[in-house]
Amino acid sequence: MEEDKLKVRKIESGTVIDHIPAGRALTVLKILGISEGTDATVSLLMNVPSKKYGKKDIVKVESRRLDEKEVDQIALTAPEATINEIRNFEVEKKRDVELPDKVEGIVSCSTPSCITNSGEPVSPTFDVVERSPLKLRCRYCERITRGKEVLEQLRG
Repeated sequence: MEEDKLKVRKIESGTVIDHIPAGRALTVLKILGISEGTDATVSLLMNVPSKKYGKKDIVKVESRRLDEKEVDQIALTAPEATINEIRNFEVEKKRDVELPDKVEGIVSCSTPSCITNSGEPVSPTFDVVERSPLKLRCRYCERITRGKEVLEQLRG
């Protein structure tokens, strides 16, 4: 039925992040630095029906392109997400997020004695051990950080 369809206005230019796991759109907004004081036009859809995932979230941000660090952060919280770059109301470029083999400067090591927490000019760097479920290994102290810990850090 037509009245059952979800209707959200198209954006002229900007980014649509689709296939975010249900309930994680607020984390994506935090990653993008979007808070209640923003001037940006943002559409946030949560728990939208999805044939593939059951439910999903969607974030639309007008007049905004994502940098690679933001895409990497989104890949940590929403590994199935797609990024759609919109220009003149049309999808100009569509891509799946992809978790890199190395994650640097995005999450912190939770080992207090790790060199990355000692005040030294060393950026926290992790190797991706497993993608699903997410498991990262610190390159310096070898501590394993799991997806739940990563999400907690990204949510702040």
